[in-house]
Amino acid sequence: MKPSALIIDDEVQIRRMLHVALEGAGYVTKEAENGSLGLQAVATLRPDVVLLDLGLPDLDGLTVLRRLREWSQTPVVVLTVRDSEEDKVAALDAGADDYVTKPFSTAELLARLRAAQRRAQPREESAIFSQGGLVVDLVARTVQRDGIEVNLTATEWSILALLIRHAGRILTHRQILREVWGPKAEEHREYLRVYFTHLRKKVERDYSKPELIINEPGIGYRLKLAGG
Repeated sequence: MKPSALIIDDEVQIRRMLHVALEGAGYVTKEAENGSLGLQAVATLRPDVVLLDLGLPDLDGLTVLRRLREWSQTPVVVLTVRDSEEDKVAALDAGADDYVTKPFSTAELLARLRAAQRRAQPREESAIFSQGGLVVDLVARTVQRDGIEVNLTATEWSILALLIRHAGRILTHRQILREVWGPKAEEHREYLRVYFTHLRKKVERDYSKPELIINEPGIGYRLKLAGG
Protein backbone atom coordinates (compact mmCIF):
# COMPACT_ATOMS: atom_id res chain seq x y z
CA MET A 1 0.00 0.00 0.00
CA LYS A 2 1.37 3.39 -1.00
CA PRO A 3 2.15 5.93 1.75
CA SER A 4 0.03 9.07 1.76
CA ALA A 5 1.22 12.66 2.07
CA LEU A 6 -0.79 15.82 2.77
CA ILE A 7 0.60 19.09 1.40
CA ILE A 8 -0.55 22.20 3.28
CA ASP A 9 0.68 25.19 1.27
CA ASP A 10 -1.05 28.21 -0.24
CA GLU A 11 1.24 28.43 -3.29
CA VAL A 12 -0.21 26.55 -6.26
CA GLN A 13 3.19 26.15 -7.91
CA ILE A 14 4.72 24.62 -4.79
CA ARG A 15 1.82 22.21 -4.37
CA ARG A 16 2.09 21.18 -8.01
CA MET A 17 5.85 20.64 -7.76
CA LEU A 18 5.49 18.61 -4.56
CA HIS A 19 2.64 16.58 -6.05
CA VAL A 20 4.78 15.56 -9.03
CA ALA A 21 7.85 14.78 -6.89
CA LEU A 22 5.97 12.79 -4.27
CA GLU A 23 3.81 10.80 -6.65
CA GLY A 24 6.97 10.01 -8.63
CA ALA A 25 8.43 8.61 -5.40
CA GLY A 26 5.41 6.39 -4.78
CA TYR A 27 3.25 8.59 -2.54
CA VAL A 28 -0.47 9.26 -2.83
CA THR A 29 -0.85 13.01 -2.31
CA LYS A 30 -3.64 15.29 -1.10
CA GLU A 31 -3.55 19.07 -0.87
CA ALA A 32 -4.88 21.86 1.34
CA GLU A 33 -4.46 25.55 0.56
CA ASN A 34 -4.72 26.90 4.10
CA GLY A 35 -4.35 25.87 7.73
CA SER A 36 -8.02 25.31 8.53
CA LEU A 37 -8.50 23.01 5.55
CA GLY A 38 -5.23 21.31 6.41
CA LEU A 39 -6.35 20.45 9.95
CA GLN A 40 -9.63 19.09 8.59
CA ALA A 41 -7.76 17.03 6.01
CA VAL A 42 -5.45 15.48 8.63
CA ALA A 43 -8.49 14.49 10.69
CA THR A 44 -10.41 12.96 7.80
CA LEU A 45 -7.64 11.55 5.59
CA ARG A 46 -5.17 10.38 8.26
CA PRO A 47 -2.08 10.86 6.06
CA ASP A 48 1.20 9.10 6.80
CA VAL A 49 3.11 12.38 6.68
CA VAL A 50 2.31 16.11 6.45
CA LEU A 51 4.28 18.79 4.59
CA LEU A 52 3.42 22.11 6.23
CA ASP A 53 4.23 25.63 5.06
CA LEU A 54 4.55 28.19 7.86
CA GLY A 55 3.35 31.19 5.84
CA LEU A 56 -0.33 30.33 5.44
CA PRO A 57 -3.04 32.94 4.73
CA ASP A 58 -5.46 32.13 7.55
CA LEU A 59 -3.58 30.45 10.41
CA ASP A 60 0.13 30.73 11.04
CA GLY A 61 1.84 27.42 10.42
CA LEU A 62 2.99 27.25 14.05
CA THR A 63 -0.62 27.58 15.19
CA VAL A 64 -1.61 24.75 12.85
CA LEU A 65 1.22 22.63 14.22
CA ARG A 66 0.31 23.27 17.87
CA ARG A 67 -3.35 22.48 17.24
CA LEU A 68 -2.43 19.33 15.36
CA ARG A 69 -0.21 18.13 18.19
CA GLU A 70 -3.12 18.38 20.61
CA TRP A 71 -4.58 15.22 19.08
CA SER A 72 -2.23 13.78 16.45
CA GLN A 73 1.35 12.51 16.27
CA THR A 74 1.38 12.35 12.45
CA PRO A 75 4.93 13.17 11.24
CA VAL A 76 5.18 16.79 10.10
CA VAL A 77 7.97 18.22 7.95
CA VAL A 78 7.86 22.01 7.87
CA LEU A 79 8.57 23.73 4.54
CA THR A 80 9.27 27.45 4.64
CA VAL A 81 11.35 30.36 3.39
CA ARG A 82 12.02 31.37 7.00
CA ASP A 83 15.58 30.27 7.71
CA SER A 84 16.44 31.90 11.04
CA GLU A 85 17.45 29.77 14.01
CA GLU A 86 14.57 31.26 15.99
CA ASP A 87 12.01 30.06 13.43
CA LYS A 88 13.53 26.59 13.29
CA VAL A 89 13.58 26.27 17.08
CA ALA A 90 9.98 27.53 17.30
CA ALA A 91 8.80 24.95 14.75
CA LEU A 92 10.62 22.08 16.45
CA ASP A 93 9.41 23.15 19.90
CA ALA A 94 5.86 23.25 18.52
CA GLY A 95 6.14 19.61 17.44
CA ALA A 96 7.65 19.52 13.95
CA ASP A 97 9.64 16.39 13.12
CA ASP A 98 11.93 18.18 10.70
CA TYR A 99 12.46 21.50 8.96
CA VAL A 100 13.32 22.11 5.28
CA THR A 101 14.07 25.61 3.98
CA LYS A 102 12.88 26.71 0.54
CA PRO A 103 14.32 26.33 -2.02
CA PHE A 104 15.19 22.68 -1.40
CA SER A 105 16.25 19.71 -3.46
CA THR A 106 13.73 16.96 -4.10
CA ALA A 107 16.25 14.32 -3.00
CA GLU A 108 16.79 16.02 0.37
CA LEU A 109 13.06 16.43 0.96
CA LEU A 110 12.30 12.78 0.16
CA ALA A 111 15.11 11.62 2.46
CA ARG A 112 13.74 13.72 5.31
CA LEU A 113 10.22 12.43 4.72
CA ARG A 114 11.43 8.83 4.83
CA ALA A 115 13.33 9.53 8.06
CA ALA A 116 10.27 11.15 9.67
CA GLN A 117 8.13 8.16 8.72
CA ARG A 118 10.66 5.67 10.06
CA ARG A 119 10.64 7.42 13.41
CA ALA A 120 6.85 7.34 13.50
CA GLN A 121 6.51 3.63 12.74
CA PRO A 122 5.64 1.49 15.76
CA ARG A 123 8.76 -0.31 16.85
CA GLU A 124 9.00 -3.39 18.98
CA GLU A 125 9.56 -2.45 22.58
CA SER A 126 13.20 -3.16 23.27
CA ALA A 127 15.42 -2.37 26.20
CA ILE A 128 18.48 -2.53 23.95
CA PHE A 129 19.56 0.27 21.64
CA SER A 130 22.29 -0.67 19.16
CA GLN A 131 23.75 1.69 16.58
CA GLY A 132 27.20 2.03 15.02
CA GLY A 133 29.05 0.06 17.69
CA LEU A 134 27.17 1.68 20.57
CA VAL A 135 25.04 -0.72 22.64
CA VAL A 136 22.85 0.67 25.42
CA ASP A 137 20.78 -1.46 27.80
CA LEU A 138 18.09 0.89 29.06
CA VAL A 139 16.98 -1.46 31.83
CA ALA A 140 20.39 -2.46 33.18
CA ARG A 141 21.61 1.10 32.46
CA THR A 142 24.81 -0.15 30.85
CA VAL A 143 26.67 1.26 27.86
CA GLN A 144 29.22 -0.42 25.60
CA ARG A 145 31.31 1.12 22.87
CA ASP A 146 32.69 -1.52 20.46
CA GLY A 147 32.35 -4.18 23.16
CA ILE A 148 34.03 -2.14 25.89
CA GLU A 149 31.94 -1.01 28.85
CA VAL A 150 31.61 2.73 29.29
CA ASN A 151 30.86 4.43 32.60
CA LEU A 152 28.56 7.44 32.42
CA THR A 153 27.67 9.95 35.11
CA ALA A 154 24.00 10.27 36.08
CA THR A 155 23.63 13.41 33.96
CA GLU A 156 25.38 11.88 30.95
CA TRP A 157 23.08 8.87 31.22
CA SER A 158 20.00 11.11 31.36
CA ILE A 159 21.09 12.91 28.20
CA LEU A 160 21.85 9.70 26.31
CA ALA A 161 18.59 8.04 27.38
CA LEU A 162 16.66 11.14 26.25
CA LEU A 163 18.36 11.09 22.85
CA ILE A 164 17.59 7.37 22.47
CA ARG A 165 13.90 7.88 23.30
CA HIS A 166 13.75 10.45 20.51
CA ALA A 167 16.30 8.81 18.19
CA GLY A 168 16.49 10.49 14.80
CA ARG A 169 14.60 13.58 15.91
CA ILE A 170 16.14 16.97 16.64
CA LEU A 171 15.79 17.99 20.28
CA THR A 172 16.16 21.72 20.86
CA HIS A 173 18.50 23.09 23.50
CA ARG A 174 15.50 24.15 25.56
CA GLN A 175 13.88 20.70 25.37
CA ILE A 176 17.05 18.97 26.55
CA LEU A 177 17.66 21.43 29.37
CA ARG A 178 14.06 21.15 30.55
CA GLU A 179 14.04 17.33 30.48
CA VAL A 180 17.44 16.80 32.11
CA TRP A 181 17.87 19.76 34.47
CA GLY A 182 14.31 21.06 34.89
CA PRO A 183 12.32 24.12 33.72
CA LYS A 184 14.51 26.62 35.57
CA ALA A 185 17.55 25.57 33.51
CA GLU A 186 16.10 26.31 30.07
CA GLU A 187 18.40 29.29 29.43
CA HIS A 188 21.64 27.67 30.59
CA ARG A 189 23.00 26.44 27.27
CA GLU A 190 26.53 26.34 28.64
CA TYR A 191 25.56 23.11 30.42
CA LEU A 192 25.02 21.41 27.08
CA ARG A 193 28.38 22.27 25.53
CA VAL A 194 30.23 20.81 28.51
CA TYR A 195 28.15 17.67 28.99
CA PHE A 196 27.80 16.82 25.30
CA THR A 197 31.57 17.07 24.90
CA HIS A 198 32.09 14.64 27.81
CA LEU A 199 29.39 12.28 26.48
CA ARG A 200 30.83 12.25 22.96
CA LYS A 201 34.28 11.42 24.32
CA LYS A 202 32.77 8.29 25.86
CA VAL A 203 30.39 7.06 23.15
CA GLU A 204 31.87 8.26 19.83
CA ARG A 205 34.80 6.53 18.13
CA ASP A 206 36.23 9.98 17.41
CA TYR A 207 34.52 12.67 19.44
CA SER A 208 35.96 15.41 17.22
CA LYS A 209 34.11 13.84 14.25
CA PRO A 210 30.85 12.63 15.82
CA GLU A 211 28.85 10.05 13.87
CA LEU A 212 26.11 9.40 16.43
CA ILE A 213 25.36 12.56 18.39
CA ILE A 214 24.89 15.26 15.78
CA ASN A 215 24.89 18.99 16.55
CA GLU A 216 22.33 21.13 14.74
CA PRO A 217 24.02 24.55 15.08
CA GLY A 218 21.96 27.05 17.03
CA ILE A 219 19.08 24.59 17.39
CA GLY A 220 19.94 21.43 19.33
CA TYR A 221 21.11 17.83 18.95
CA ARG A 222 19.90 14.54 17.52
CA LEU A 223 20.95 10.91 17.79
CA LYS A 224 21.50 9.78 14.23
CA LEU A 225 19.74 6.65 13.04
CA ALA A 226 21.16 4.33 10.38
CA GLY A 227 20.39 5.80 6.98
CA GLY A 228 19.24 9.08 8.52
